[in-house]
Amino acid sequence: MAGYPVLSEQDLRVFQWVAGNGGLTPQAAVELGLSEAELRYSAAVLEQLHLLRPLPGGAGGRAGLVAVPPEQAAASLLAPAEAELRRRLAEAERVRAELTRLTPLYSPGAGRTVEPLDEILELDDVIDVISDLTARCRTEVLTCQPGGPRAPHLLEQAFTRDLAMIRRGVRMRTLYQHTSRRHAPTQEYVHRITGAGAEVRTLTALFGRMIAFDRATVIIPHHEAYDGAVVVRDPSAVAYLCAVFDHSWTLADPYTPLGRADGAVTLDEIKQAIVRLLAEGMKDEMIARRLGMSLRTCRKHIAESMETLGASSRFQAGYLSRARAAEPS
Repeated sequence: MAGYPVLSEQDLRVFQWVAGNGGLTPQAAVELGLSEAELRYSAAVLEQLHLLRPLPGGAGGRAGLVAVPPEQAAASLLAPAEAELRRRLAEAERVRAELTRLTPLYSPGAGRTVEPLDEILELDDVIDVISDLTARCRTEVLTCQPGGPRAPHLLEQAFTRDLAMIRRGVRMRTLYQHTSRRHAPTQEYVHRITGAGAEVRTLTALFGRMIAFDRATVIIPHHEAYDGAVVVRDPSAVAYLCAVFDHSWTLADPYTPLGRADGAVTLDEIKQAIVRLLAEGMKDEMIARRLGMSLRTCRKHIAESMETLGASSRFQAGYLSRARAAEPS
């Protein structure tokens, strides 16, 4: 992060020594093979990052420094910056919402009455509307795709359509669920589309399916017709849906296929989400749909989580998970 030093191997060795020996003493330089100047420099770096702190009422100087848990150091060091970032994001969303209110005043034919909602019940008609909006999109498209991996032929169709938009300067951002990171066709699609300039991130669970074009029109699923959709043009509703997307985007992680370094972390997030949903009394089938995975995979994760927690029932697994999360670190 800009403004903060980067930890060197020497700094890490000093921190490990202090953590293991209860405090920084002159013996550290001898055992670590460092000069006094090197030890003093690393101690200063670690203090700047809140990883070392003086003992209350101690003698002061380096001899009074003790190690701080990294999580605690991160919290105290970054809390002001994170608070400022949240303030700036909130202000940006407020300004965006204000400016979006002017869209009907600028758009051609603003004097004509436009239906705020259109219901489309047939799949072919939905495809035609999306194709038309895609062709007319000029600045930005936001896509939220819950439900796990998509069929390979749909991904290929999407790539052709999406690439055409990117090439004419449209910014594209897409949200998938973490479970899509295990799907080879999705991995290939993301590799190709991000190479062209798109951005893709993932979350454990998503708020719902939507496609937003130029922050003026949003397509969402129909609540009754399985193949149907609703076209939303009402400025307030569109602004709200786009704000929900933007909020989820800030919480999401860049797409990385599982199997790389972050795979275990992502899998752990998925299992934590499963246990939280179990604690809410949700059935296996509903959890699987919510997290975009097969029922078989969901039940496998449930069994592994119960074994890890030492739980004899699904409800107990959820209770134990929440109890452990509430324990002070």
